[in-house]
Parts: sequence; structure tokens; C-alpha cells
Amino acid sequence: MAAAAAARPLVTIQALEGDMATDASQTVALPDVMKVSIRPDIVNFVHANISKNKRQPYAVSKRAGHQTSAESWGTGRAVSRIPRVPGGGTHRAGQGAFGNMCRGGRMFAPTKIWRRWHRKINVNQKRYAVVSAIAASAVPSLVLARGHRIESVPELPLVISDAAEGVEKTSAAIKVLKQIGAFPDAEKAKDSHAIRPGKGKMRNRRYINRKGPLIVYGTEGAKLVKAFRNIPGVDIVNVERLNLLKLAPGGHLGRFVIWTKSAFEKLDSIYGSFEKVSEKKKGYVLPRPKMLNADLARIINSDEVQSVVRPIKKEFKRAPLKKNPLKNLNTMLRLNPYAKTARRMSLLAEAQRVKAKKEKLDKKREPISKEEAAAIKAAGKSWYQTMISDSDYTEFENFTKWLGVSQ
Repeated sequence: MAAAAAARPLVTIQALEGDMATDASQTVALPDVMKVSIRPDIVNFVHANISKNKRQPYAVSKRAGHQTSAESWGTGRAVSRIPRVPGGGTHRAGQGAFGNMCRGGRMFAPTKIWRRWHRKINVNQKRYAVVSAIAASAVPSLVLARGHRIESVPELPLVISDAAEGVEKTSAAIKVLKQIGAFPDAEKAKDSHAIRPGKGKMRNRRYINRKGPLIVYGTEGAKLVKAFRNIPGVDIVNVERLNLLKLAPGGHLGRFVIWTKSAFEKLDSIYGSFEKVSEKKKGYVLPRPKMLNADLARIINSDEVQSVVRPIKKEFKRAPLKKNPLKNLNTMLRLNPYAKTARRMSLLAEAQRVKAKKEKLDKKREPISKEEAAAIKAAGKSWYQTMISDSDYTEFENFTKWLGVSQ
């Protein structure tokens, strides 16, 4: 018994007021469908496609933009060849018509009602999405993340006795929700009732409200349907007709689901297990998770795995990085030790050249005395006078002497 309990945890059935008193609280084994791998990608894809199947076709009128006897004026009138409205006496006469660029014309590629509105989804894929949504409803963190108020709920998955299926009045239904701690979630849904923003107000969807708990019952024709249906945000569905649109509204996993005992016990027969084929769905077996233990680090570090893996390589022979000796001094020194001396000598010679150039410039830039300036000026004047006298052409000898020509 202990081994079976460890393999399949037990879920407590929450007793309601008026139930037969028993010594021990009743329990039921957790069905395998609650342990299926949770796939938000599949749920989101299937939900998006299923939700397209309730759309109604719409299109613009076939005659829109063409309800005039417009004709083109042709060429020769210095206007474009677009069809123009006939007649006169009004602003409308002569206006362009029909074209999508014209005021009052048709739209480009008018929409048609034979668009592909609906989508066919693989049956196995739809089933995978439903069982993933059921499994996610048993994870408290996912249910809380979706925004449900389950702080006062005793446990998840929440299973109540079959006495709830006999509830007839809405007042009794609210009393049941209060007993199991699910009323705060229903109140949240009721308080969220508000007017929709946007144009949807004009299109018969004026009000919006949040989703509350989902009641899943097992007996066909149960009275609780009429009792719970008038509570805002609360949905009711038969366990044999579980719908992804209600299990994961908006494509988001983690709906707060309340199961009756009979519905919870039927899950194994409807969806089967990892080894046993479903009784209600022909040939269907639950999708087995790729890893039973998702703690990969624990698996790798376990004694069983570590005993057969190769030891860690601590010595690595890496190829040295090739460096250019013309750019890297250390590499050059390994090839030519004299390179260091040559480099030093070239640097010293460069410094000497710079120093000599600086001294030469400084010497040229030094200010000169008045006597030196006067001497330079006198030498310049004497040279100028010599030039004038030597360039005089009256005497040929002087001219030849100035040129330095000897006969």
C-alpha cells in the first residue's frame, strides 16, 4: 500500500456540509494524466487555431465603390484616365471613381467571404494540449501565476465529494465555494466586470470579466449546472467533454479547476495511463515525458553515471599562437638576441638627432645684439652698392668682371 501511494500520490476528497460522517477522510489516487509533461507551446498553438473555428465570415459589399456609371474621359483633356462621375451641377460630377485611390471608390482587393476562416487541427495534438492543461491545473505555482486566488484552498488538485452534483440553488453553490475556499476567486471574477475599451462595445461584446474557477462534474444531467451557471466567471463542464478553451483560456495554462469525485475517478478511463490504452479514446496512450527526472545536474553527478564516464583531462597540448617577430619584440629576441642592442642604439641615435636639431633651432632663434644687427645691415648695403656698380653697362670690362668671364 505504501509503495503504491509513493508511486501514485493520494488526493484528499474534500467533504461538504451535509455529507455522511466517516471516521477517515476519503482519498483517491492521482490519475496519470496529472503527471503529463506540460507543453505551453502546444497549448498556445492549439488554442489559437481552435478559437478561429467560431468566427463568422465577413466582407465588404460586392457593389461598394461601383454604384455609379462612371467612365473615363480618355486622353486629350489634360486629366488622368481614371473613370469619372458623369453629369453636372454638383461637386460630385467629374470626380474620380472606382479606383482604390479615389474618394468613394472601392478598396484594393476587396475582402471575400470565401477566405479560409476555420482551421483543422490534428486530433492527437488537440489531446496533447488538453492533457497538458489538465496537468498544469494541478501545479499551484502555475495556477497562482495565472491570477487565481487559491490561498485558502486546502490542496491542488481540488476534489470535492459528489454531494456537490446535487446542488440546485445558486445560494447553495456559493455556500459550497465558501466551504472549499474557492469563493475569493469567484469574487475576483465578479468584481472585474467592466465595460470593454475600444470598438468592441459597439459589436455586442460590451462587458468583460475575468475567469473564475472551472467546475468539472462526472454525472450527465447533474443539477449543479443550473446552480453554478449564474455565478460570474464560473464555468461548468462535463469531464467527458473537457474543452481546451475552458481549461486554458487565452492559451494560458493554470486554470483553477474544481473536480467532483466521480469526474476525478473517470480521468484514468478517459485518458488512460502511460502504459494502458484509453477506454474512451481508441488507441490513445498518454504522451510519455522525455525525462522522468528533469534534474539533469543530479543525473550527471550521480555515482552511476560518474563511475562509467572518462576522467577529466587536465593536460592539454595547445598549439602556440604564431606571432610576427617584426611586430612582437619578445618573438624577435628569441630569433635574434642582438635585436635588443640594435633597437637601443637606434633609439639613442634618434634621441641624439632630435637633440642636435633642437640646439640648432634654438641657436637660430636666439636674439642678436644691436652691434651685430648694425654690422649685418652695413654688409647688406655695401653688397647692394656693389651690385649696382657692377651692373652698369657703360664699361664693358666691369660687366665682364662682374660676370667672372675672362678673355
